[in-house]
Amino acid sequence: QVQLVESGGGSVQAGGSLRLSCAASGYTYSSRYCMGWFRQAPGKEREGLAIIYTGGGSTYYADSVKGRFTISQDNANNTLYLEMNSLKPEDTAMYYCAADLYPPCDTWSGSYTYWGQGTQVTVSS
Repeated sequence: QVQLVESGGGSVQAGGSLRLSCAASGYTYSSRYCMGWFRQAPGKEREGLAIIYTGGGSTYYADSVKGRFTISQDNANNTLYLEMNSLKPEDTAMYYCAADLYPPCDTWSGSYTYWGQGTQVTVSS
C-alpha cells in the first residue's frame, strides 16, 4: 500500500526558508509517476504548487511559487522535497505531498490518488 509521510513544516518569519520532505513507501519510487506538492489554506481550495515526473525529472511550478520554491527527488531514499525560500505570510497553509501513478502529470488535485497527512507551514510578517 502506498504511504506518504510529510515532515519539515513549522513557523518562520517572512523571508525565511523551510524544506519539506515526503517519504514514500509501498511502491518503487523511481518508477514513472507524478509526484506533487499541494497546499490548502483555511477557506480556500487545494492548490497544486509543484509537480515532478519521476521518470524524467521534468517539473512544473504554479506562478505563485515560481522562482521561490524548488521540487526535487531522491530516488535512492524514496523521498520528495520542497525547498521553500523567500516565504511570505500568504504561503501559510497545510502542505501535502501526493502521488499520481498514471501520467501525464497535471496540477489538478483530483488526479492524485495517494496523499500524505500534511504538514503545517506558518509564515509571520
